[in-house]
Amino acid sequence: MSQHPLCFIIMPFGQKPDPTGRGTIDFDRIYHEALEPAIKASEMEPVRADEERTGGIIHKPMFERLLLCDYAIADLTTANANVFYELGVRHTARPATTLTIFAKHQPIPFDINFLRSMPYDLGENNAFDKNESRALREAVMQKLRDLRDLTVQQAPVDSPLFQLLSGWQPDIAHIKIDVFRDRVQANEAFKRQLAMIREKGKNRGTRSSAHEELKAFREKLGPLDAVDAVTVVDLMLSYRAIEDWDGMIDVYDHMPEILKRQILVREQLGFAYNRRAGATKNEIDRDTALHVLTEVDSIQGPSSETLGLIGRIYKDRWKEANDVQEKLSAMGHLNKAIDAYRRGYLADPRDAYPGINLLTLLDIQGKKESIEEKNRLLPVVRFAVEQRLASGTPDYWDHATMLELAVLQEDPEQALEHASNALAVVREIWEARTTANNLRMIEAARKERGVDTSWLEEIVKELESKGL
Repeated sequence: MSQHPLCFIIMPFGQKPDPTGRGTIDFDRIYHEALEPAIKASEMEPVRADEERTGGIIHKPMFERLLLCDYAIADLTTANANVFYELGVRHTARPATTLTIFAKHQPIPFDINFLRSMPYDLGENNAFDKNESRALREAVMQKLRDLRDLTVQQAPVDSPLFQLLSGWQPDIAHIKIDVFRDRVQANEAFKRQLAMIREKGKNRGTRSSAHEELKAFREKLGPLDAVDAVTVVDLMLSYRAIEDWDGMIDVYDHMPEILKRQILVREQLGFAYNRRAGATKNEIDRDTALHVLTEVDSIQGPSSETLGLIGRIYKDRWKEANDVQEKLSAMGHLNKAIDAYRRGYLADPRDAYPGINLLTLLDIQGKKESIEEKNRLLPVVRFAVEQRLASGTPDYWDHATMLELAVLQEDPEQALEHASNALAVVREIWEARTTANNLRMIEAARKERGVDTSWLEEIVKELESKGL
């Protein structure tokens, strides 16, 4: 295994709102285009914090990495609570070798202004283009190389605790660093292996191989209560990627109790039960999914993610009742789906997922007040997606949402453009199928009203073929 020093990166994941109001910040792009290559060019091995994979839980391996990694980088932009907590833990054990960075337009809190933090530029509208990524990459690389050239005694003290309390020296020498290093590298290898399996699951020709490899991986792991929490959640999401709902539920059943209580994990459990119900027509599974997600909703309060998943359950029930001509039941389920999506959208208007589903179902419902509400909210939902498209790297759902908006506005030209963009970035096979199903529902409702939807057929067929 590599003996390069380990560099732990403490920063948010994904796209996060900019507290200054400049749209969103794509932290994954900052990591992949600047920090990761800078660390590797400094002959170090990057290890990224994974708390968001486990619903925010600070687990034992996180503390080990904070205390034992040779170097660390903490991005203080957005004043993320987890980042500050982890930086504080780091500063209690390591007097030096911790580099703090922040976006220069975002002032950091006054109580850490005395840290020798490195500012960086995100560019116009937080685009973080080649110029900004190169500047940050080179600055971080130079700083890390300078630190590597110094002995522990020569390195400047960057921990406020060590600066203020003379003689502070926690005893971590008894920890077996070599065992820790082997475990970290094993976990990183697990992540890479699961990522490769998920990639195979995208393609029809390698999908069966992905199932077999994931089964072998699961058997090799052994009891999940002895496995790193991040790997357990990653395993659950890998089963989701290949549409193995039984596998997702089995991982949940065998994971440690502390992980079972995490919101993210329980949301994925509800997702799995509902998807399995769709495949097997088992209403007990659907009832279980609704119970799991309703319980999460009652514990944490309104959430766009949880309510979006609840809305999906009622939408599936509406479709199934509608298919067998149970009109009154269908109407009731449609009303409940609309209510759930509306609550989810109002909980966070920046999240377009419940918003676009609300618009689609209002359009399908077709009542005068429903169409008025749809027309009122559509520009707001579009603005939220456009903000994501303008700042950072958009994902499949951003393009798919723009596609659905174009269909709702009966704009074939825009629909084709957004469909091509969405198809180019499909990550998991169920994504394209979900979009195709939504468009089929709009198509059916429009046909009932005598609207020509022939232009939509090509788009839907290609999405369906991608999701096979």
